Amino acid sequence: MRFLIISDIHSNFEALRSVIHLANKQKGFDQIWHLGDVVGYGPDPAACIELLQEYDHLGVAGNHDLAVMGKIGLEDFNTHAAAAARWTMEQLDNRHFEYLQGLPYRMETHDFTAVHASPRDPIGEYVVSVSAAAANFRHFETPRCLVGHSHLPFMCKEKGESAEFFDFPVNLPVSLKQGRFMINPGSVGQPRDGISTASFSVYDSDLDNITHFRAEYDIPKTQKKIRKYGLPEYLAARLETGR
Repeated sequence: MRFLIISDIHSNFEALRSVIHLANKQKGFDQIWHLGDVVGYGPDPAACIELLQEYDHLGVAGNHDLAVMGKIGLEDFNTHAAAAARWTMEQLDNRHFEYLQGLPYRMETHDFTAVHASPRDPIGEYVVSVSAAAANFRHFETPRCLVGHSHLPFMCKEKGESAEFFDFPVNLPVSLKQGRFMINPGSVGQPRDGISTASFSVYDSDLDNITHFRAEYDIPKTQKKIRKYGLPEYLAARLETGR
């Protein structure tokens, strides 16, 4: 089976649609796994939820999803994120809230643990250092763990009591047959690794490998909608730079 792994869609419908289109061209997929933050920042929260619901999928909740539901406060959000969260609350109806309410903080499937931020702190921790990665390998029992939140694609392998980050090449399958791994597919809707294209991965369970992909999408169209709805200009501008 093939699994489309995505994270941090952030209400970017054009990016999500392009990711699904490219994944279908690349041998297709049987199920989507999403790692949270379906909403927040972008202009199409309802459309992104509804597009996900067209496919067989599993997912977990992210901090922006929880904020929109009122499960966490906005005091730790920057002004742009908080403004977008408040706007998003007004765009969703009961069906959308019910969907977000149903997302767990953590799930296990096919030898993977999946969380939004980290297995140690599913909502708030950024896994961006060797020390954080090494500590988090002790907080899941499966051979692999999927994380999002940082919007930075990476692969990390357990190395004794430590951990080692290594390149997550684009369009090149990486075997997962030996060792324990932590993997971030990057962000669909708001990349922050200096590349503006939408980031995602596909796991092939028959070959036991994972491949990182980038999908081009209509950035100006997304920016136009952000400005039309009066969301912060910063959220439109950053899409061009991937920062």
